[in-house]
Amino acid sequence: MGQIMTAPHEATDAIQAVGWIGAGKMGEPMAANLIGHGLAVIVSEPSAANRDRLTEIGARTAETLADFARSRIVFSTLPNDAALLEVVGVGRDDGLAANLPRGAIFVEMSTVSPDCSEHVAAECARHGIRYVRAPLSGSTDMARNAALTVLASGDRSGWEEVLPYVEKLSARQFFLGDGEEARYMKLVLNTLVGASSAVLSEALAVGASGGLSRADMMGVICESAVASPLFKYKQQAVVNDDFSPAFSVSQMIKDFTLISEAARRNGVPLLTTGLILELYRSAANAGMQDEDFFALVKWQENLSTR
Repeated sequence: MGQIMTAPHEATDAIQAVGWIGAGKMGEPMAANLIGHGLAVIVSEPSAANRDRLTEIGARTAETLADFARSRIVFSTLPNDAALLEVVGVGRDDGLAANLPRGAIFVEMSTVSPDCSEHVAAECARHGIRYVRAPLSGSTDMARNAALTVLASGDRSGWEEVLPYVEKLSARQFFLGDGEEARYMKLVLNTLVGASSAVLSEALAVGASGGLSRADMMGVICESAVASPLFKYKQQAVVNDDFSPAFSVSQMIKDFTLISEAARRNGVPLLTTGLILELYRSAANAGMQDEDFFALVKWQENLSTR
């Protein structure tokens, strides 16, 4: 059963520069939060603009993975399985795992497949690196405000050592087991998040056919038994037809593909989830791939008014 774990802050706050690999929409504000707490951070990030924003507030830039050789703790927030395997250097001797000192801790916070994560775990073990899976639940706004939820599993001693850092980035932390449990928990949450938009889009279409406005429907929904923090967070976006991407349709397709592949690997039939994946693919084919995943509301409305 998951539990929130605590550890003394004094034990790790004095450690030398923390490494951070991948400072995109989620990684940049998280790294900035560490810097804001007075911690030394060394960053590897392909976007010059993102690097510059962090160096302006005190980060140091890593030119190569060898620059992390003195880091005892390295975080990563990367876009997909391929990027993670490349950075870690699975099957090679020139990746991050080969450059970190033995006993270092790699805290991997991306949304990747359990299968990919298992390969990373083996590579880390080969080099004596403590591997902590720590995927995130939350938005970019929550990342900026250190209000994320962190789902962790893996090396327990590593988790206890990095927890004081993680607490500076998040509001809730759950340690779920010694293997890939955190990866599966992330897929569980993403299944429910993606399904919420799909079901809401159809529910609103039914209401609209009976003369209800989005504003009235969302007002009632958000004060009803089916209200959720997600619906309340998206309420104004849905009402105002503003689907600026916090998490895009394309990203949801990626995550639902991971969900489907993990289920297939373990022999779990996913009839509903498979249908929802096709809804997101259809919305992408209609030109909404870069809009927020709640754009399914608009996509469904377009279908219903033809």
